[in-house]
Amino acid sequence: MAANLGEPARTALVLGVSGGIGGEVARQLAGAGWRVRALQRRAASLPGIEVVQGDVMDREAVLRAAQGCEVIVHAVNPPGYRRWADLVLPMIDNTLAAAQAGRATVVLPGTVYNFGPEALPRVAEDAPQQPRTRKGAIRVELERRIEAATARDVRAIVLRAGDFFGPQVGNSWLAQGFLKPGAPVASVREPGTPGVGHAWGYVPDVARAMLELIAQRGALAPFARFHMAGHWDADGTQMAAAICRVAARHGLTVKRGAFPWPLIYVAALFSTTPREMLEMRYLWRETLELDNRHLVATLGCEPHTPLDTAVEATLQGLGCLPAASNPMAAAH
Repeated sequence: MAANLGEPARTALVLGVSGGIGGEVARQLAGAGWRVRALQRRAASLPGIEVVQGDVMDREAVLRAAQGCEVIVHAVNPPGYRRWADLVLPMIDNTLAAAQAGRATVVLPGTVYNFGPEALPRVAEDAPQQPRTRKGAIRVELERRIEAATARDVRAIVLRAGDFFGPQVGNSWLAQGFLKPGAPVASVREPGTPGVGHAWGYVPDVARAMLELIAQRGALAPFARFHMAGHWDADGTQMAAAICRVAARHGLTVKRGAFPWPLIYVAALFSTTPREMLEMRYLWRETLELDNRHLVATLGCEPHTPLDTAVEATLQGLGCLPAASNPMAAAH
């Protein structure tokens, strides 16, 4: 069974609170009784969260923000896939310095980028990490630095999940590849190869699993890695089918079609984001399923929202459903 999450007077720093996963973890921590602090370059008012102005690339700013914190959630990434090589590793180095100074636990939302073909198709936490992409190599080095820091009184939890989706997640394959946010969904573009499975992580479920792991942090290994199965699309067509089912319940008819990969190849000649999308295309061509047995053994079960419920909340959050119609939300 999961531990009791109510821990009043304990403080957590969330880096990347303006992103989908960082924002959701911050909201759930606050709801569980934690005092939550966020570091933002342009400080904005966030309900229930103490906002400190500063940049994650500024080590002194991170050290100041982390004072008195038992947990640092490192959910920050360069926007739009840009400047990963320049920013990702300095950011984690600053977080680790702050965690060492305060003997805090670092919590990292991990990805599947770490793994190349040697680890496929069903991937456990200790599978070989031989990524075929530049971004994957950076993620491997990021986790290596975290593990090395555990020799310096830092504790760490890494929870890897598939492609994130959720109501507040705008920078995702679902929001940028499958759909056009901001208008009722009329078409769905499918980037995968039919028959090839794909892993999805619903952000509220991922955040809940993180909170449950945080509650058990004292009993975990100093460098604790977990995989979350999430929503496993066994043949690569189920996410699009769920979008169509939800849209139909809201009176919408949705056309399904192939993702325009040829246009992405052309756009990649001129723009960074399409180039990064092409680098990760292998995840739509090969099956990579995350083995969650370690997570289930630790928590008792994996947090799991039914797919159609998760998709409806996501479409509502992206502005892809008629505002006046919400039958599934009423049903659930």
